[in-house]
Amino acid sequence: MTPDISLPQIPVLGSTMAYREYRRPGAPVALFLHGNPTSSYIWRNIMPLVAPFAHCIAPDLIGFGQSGKPDIDYRFQDHVRYLDAFIEKMGITSAYLVAQDWGTALAFHLAARRPEFVRGLAFMEFIRPMPSWEDFVRRTAEREIFRKFRTPGEGEQLILEGNAFVEGVLPGAIMRTLSEDEMAVYRAPFPTPQSRRPTWRFPNELPIEGQPADVYALMEEAHRALASSRYPKLLFAGNPGALIAPDFAERFAAGLHDCEFVQLPSGAHYLQEDHPEEIGWAVAGWIERQGQLAAAS
Repeated sequence: MTPDISLPQIPVLGSTMAYREYRRPGAPVALFLHGNPTSSYIWRNIMPLVAPFAHCIAPDLIGFGQSGKPDIDYRFQDHVRYLDAFIEKMGITSAYLVAQDWGTALAFHLAARRPEFVRGLAFMEFIRPMPSWEDFVRRTAEREIFRKFRTPGEGEQLILEGNAFVEGVLPGAIMRTLSEDEMAVYRAPFPTPQSRRPTWRFPNELPIEGQPADVYALMEEAHRALASSRYPKLLFAGNPGALIAPDFAERFAAGLHDCEFVQLPSGAHYLQEDHPEEIGWAVAGWIERQGQLAAAS
């Protein structure tokens, strides 16, 4: 069985954060942000395609991948603190943000606080404030699973004891079948119930029906900032999608300033595993075009 490569690590807020990197000195940075329960590994087939046009960096969020697991709550604001510290430690002063799932929440929040940092935003299967459970995933069965994840006692049993996010949610939201080697990499950070706490916390942070109130308010604010932002954007949609349906995604893109829309031929939630080439080429071409526009202006 082929394990993942051993990633470089830097000290961050008393712990460590691992990251994947394709160095291109002098090129703009592309910062790739993953979600739950994945890691920078999900970008492994995309980053090499973008690397000719950008200095590509993909951290493992704290508690995920090969990053450390400090004794923290793993709430959204914890991830914000650790990502901010990682960006500062790496000396990143501006970047194209490429994000999926909780990576989009971090990207939106970062862009709302520091619009001058953002050269552009490419995103997919994104987090948004959802007024009702019906605004969450369309399939009733999946909604009920996430309700259980948020039910005290039941959620811990499913995710901490049963490792439901890695064994169920992840492969269930990818159209192709992950190989045993790929599954081994995704399982590696979460061998014990305690080690799975980061994967349990995230579904409990989803901004649904006004709860949790602090995350809901932050996402409302971040989406207001996104709606008025002027930096270039690139939105991918899967078919049928999971969090984001194709028709919703197309309308969402049309309502933003300077947002290109890419409809992928298939895909549920973890689009990077089903369409790495299409995503990689599209992001590469988009960054190249932004560079040409900047040079011409």
